[in-house]
Formats: sequence, C-alpha cells, structure tokens
Amino acid sequence: MEKHYFGSTGRFDFPSLGGSLRLPLHSLDKREEFSLDITRGRISLKKNTFQTRARQTIILVRLDLAGPPHRNPDGEELECPHLHLYREGLGDKWACPLPSELAGISDSDILGLLDAFMNYCAIVKKPVIDGGLFA
Repeated sequence: MEKHYFGSTGRFDFPSLGGSLRLPLHSLDKREEFSLDITRGRISLKKNTFQTRARQTIILVRLDLAGPPHRNPDGEELECPHLHLYREGLGDKWACPLPSELAGISDSDILGLLDAFMNYCAIVKKPVIDGGLFA
C-alpha cells in the first residue's frame, strides 16, 4: 500500500549517534496509519535501522545495517545487512538477504540507502531528511 508523509514541510536531520527519528505516514485516503522509524547505533556510524510499522506496533519491513547476525526460525543465520519482512504468525522474526534495490547501494551512502528503503516500502510522498553531522 502506498504511504504518504502529510506532516510539516520542514526538514529533518538524520539522527545523531544513539538517536532516532519517528515520522508518521498515512495511506492516501488517511484511513491507515503507518510510521517510518530511523534509529542510529550509539558507537558505530554504520549501525542503522530503518523500519516501517503499521498500527503502531506491527513491523512491516526492517533494514538492519552493521548489526549482529540474525538467526531465522529455521536456524539459517544471516549476516548484516539483512531485511526483515512481516510474516503472518511470525511478525518480523524472519530475515532475508537484501533485495537488488537495496543491495547495490554502499552502506556509506546512508541517505541513498534510506531513499531506496522508502521506495521499497512504497513511501510515495517522502519526508525530507538531511544528512546532519554524522550521516
């Protein structure tokens, strides 16, 4: 489902170390609510998490960068970066390798990755997020 940012026309700074940014998103008819969450690690500049949620708590898609490996319910282990996709009955417990839309972007291009993530999640009207000091 397409998601739109209807908030202020202001700009947001990419979070600094240990910081986070949570932005509300909605369906075009504003009947469904979503959010875009951006979280930075406290120590590593490359440790970032981008996710979209529905109904405040349901994680739809989560991109983990430079974090620990993830073990899927079937025992398969995936190194970072990896992508978590919502699965009925499992929530976000299942991860997969990055799709081509995300895999071809360097982890040093954090704003490029964020933009590609928003495209992957069908965020049509996007909030404007600037690099800030550490992006």
